[in-house]
Amino acid sequence: MKLYRLERTQNLQRSIDETFDFFADPRNLKELTPAFVGFQFLHEPPEMLAAGTLLDYRIRVFGLPVRWQTRIEVFEPPTRFEDIQLRGPYAYWRHVHTFTEDTRGGTAVRDEVAFAMPLGPLGTLAYHLFVERTLREIFDYRRDRLVALMGR
Repeated sequence: MKLYRLERTQNLQRSIDETFDFFADPRNLKELTPAFVGFQFLHEPPEMLAAGTLLDYRIRVFGLPVRWQTRIEVFEPPTRFEDIQLRGPYAYWRHVHTFTEDTRGGTAVRDEVAFAMPLGPLGTLAYHLFVERTLREIFDYRRDRLVALMGR
């Protein structure tokens, strides 16, 4: 299984506690996801994540609904949490969120996503044709929304 990686770092002019709390509220996930993804929770999420929290939602892939379930594996306020896919479009998905105080003030937010495509060579082709670009677009949107909501 070939693992792909996506890494992003962004600085926000908010305290580490305020930044972590924003990300730890799963209801904010919809605010950070572009409309074309069709993100929709299947069950009302909790107000705050915790280790073991399960999140069930639906996204759209080429207009087709896909169920996605993630579990919070690690939850260490205010510096880190990790989610893994239990069910969804990838063969494997782990997203590590880390938060560090920025020496210039504010908080550095780092995302490290490791994922694998399903369907062997067909999945590899899909990655190169559209998945890589789509994930970049999603994280670019997220970056821009965070600036709008929380400032640089």
